[in-house]
Amino acid sequence: MHSLLNKILILSTIVVLFSLLYLGGRVLVADQFIIPTWSMSPTLVAGDRVVVNKLIMGARLYTDFDFKQNGQELKSIRMKGLRGLRHNDIVVFNYPQVGGRIAFKINYVYCKRCVALPGDTLSIVNGIYKNNNYGDTLGLHTVQLRLAAVDETQYSAEARAVYPFDARVGWTFKNMGPLYIPRKGDIMTLTPKEGTVYKVLLEFETGKRVTVNWDKDLVLLDGKPTNRYEWTNNYYFMAGDNVFDSMDSRYWGLVPEDYIVGVVQMISYSKDKETDTIKWERTFLER
Repeated sequence: MHSLLNKILILSTIVVLFSLLYLGGRVLVADQFIIPTWSMSPTLVAGDRVVVNKLIMGARLYTDFDFKQNGQELKSIRMKGLRGLRHNDIVVFNYPQVGGRIAFKINYVYCKRCVALPGDTLSIVNGIYKNNNYGDTLGLHTVQLRLAAVDETQYSAEARAVYPFDARVGWTFKNMGPLYIPRKGDIMTLTPKEGTVYKVLLEFETGKRVTVNWDKDLVLLDGKPTNRYEWTNNYYFMAGDNVFDSMDSRYWGLVPEDYIVGVVQMISYSKDKETDTIKWERTFLER
């Protein structure tokens, strides 16, 4: 009887230890996510299972577990990582927009390519991504060349419009920027254009309502005129490789650093979404 109890105790201990190691690994080291759309095609396709390395930037540890469906402030600390993000890293992050504001929703993640880091200035010129701090190709140049060949005038003004969706800024899905990517500690002069472009970020950081008066050349925070602001967060521009069919930073803005989950390292395996069969040719592919 004692021998049986000892075996059960040992087995239970092993199960608990393995469970803790598994959960700890997912939280601190790496996790797997399913790619649901074709926005990163052909690099990643719908049905791919990607392994996301959390050691690179450092894993996030939540300090508040009161997660709400309509989003809330993210409260977490980040462990020391191996390095920061680099240009062209493929990244999994929490989608930052909820009802026109930046808010955190647990388990609501996107996967895109990082094409601009804090301190960069990004432009999309006739469909081609250009970065003042990075001379090589960003994303898939061949797909961007196809976008360059598209006649924008075939689309309505609404279809062409991108973030911040203001005609006075005048950006479109193939001609956008220059857009400076805020870096923690940067001090920015606020004109009506900056107030419009960075409105959501300013409201996120200050908790104040931002209004812009173009006629009087004013940016107001809770009704108080403001012409300078020091940024308290780092931000990133994320873009899908499939520039024709990707809801990315062109449409919803920049990603705060705290919202980044980790960097995609590989495709562990892939399933055809229609037949539910494994695509063996997409097994253990590094990305």
